[in-house]
Amino acid sequence: MYNIGIDIGSTASKVVVLNEEKSEIIEKKVMPSGWNMRETSEWIHSWLDEGGYVDDSTVVATGYGRISVPYSDQSVTEITCHAKGAEFLFGDTLNIIDIGGQDTKFILMKNGMVSDFLMNDKCAAGTGRFVEVMADRLGVTLSEMFDQSVEGDQDLKLNSMCTVFSESEVISLMGEGKPKMDISAAVINSIANKVAGLVKRKRATGDYFLTGGFCNNQILMDKLGERLDATVYSHDDGRYAGAIGAACSAK
Repeated sequence: MYNIGIDIGSTASKVVVLNEEKSEIIEKKVMPSGWNMRETSEWIHSWLDEGGYVDDSTVVATGYGRISVPYSDQSVTEITCHAKGAEFLFGDTLNIIDIGGQDTKFILMKNGMVSDFLMNDKCAAGTGRFVEVMADRLGVTLSEMFDQSVEGDQDLKLNSMCTVFSESEVISLMGEGKPKMDISAAVINSIANKVAGLVKRKRATGDYFLTGGFCNNQILMDKLGERLDATVYSHDDGRYAGAIGAACSAK
């Protein structure tokens, strides 16, 4: 018996197969969600079938496109799944920060239960999409943007809270001849400030656990830690937290 979690995100889709006891990850995969999430879910089904996981399994879907998984046995909210997934990876008393493609979530968890949460889903600022837009504008990869931001002018700031207006600021800075490393520093500091500002609204105490696509990004983790005056941890499988939590929710 397998427990399968499918997290159809706005940018990337993650799949995790847990054993019957829900104690071990047997298989995992990440792929772009693409423009048609139903097609993505059908591709996932084929991949699971090839692995021999379909016939003897329970499938739980979560994420932005969870309604696009017609073969799931149930669907569970992202908040619950990210909490369960983070617990699986790190423990049961956590402050969880999830930076997704289109939204950022902050989840407070105590004794294995979600005690409170907050989402920023009305604007792309403070999300993965924000960084992607700025990297595209500068003509660099995400990895290059983060790396060169370390050497850039940390005092250069983007003043706008909106992704569209921030992009206009970046264009202006490029026109002024500002080095890419300085603009990169401004972008990375901007997302760190926005995420930390969201988290501080809940006045949490203790350390933090980062999930989502930036889970292994030490530069961003350090910047968040500085602003929150705490340590931000993660895990190599942090980006799979939603899918792991979905698999853990299987009945």
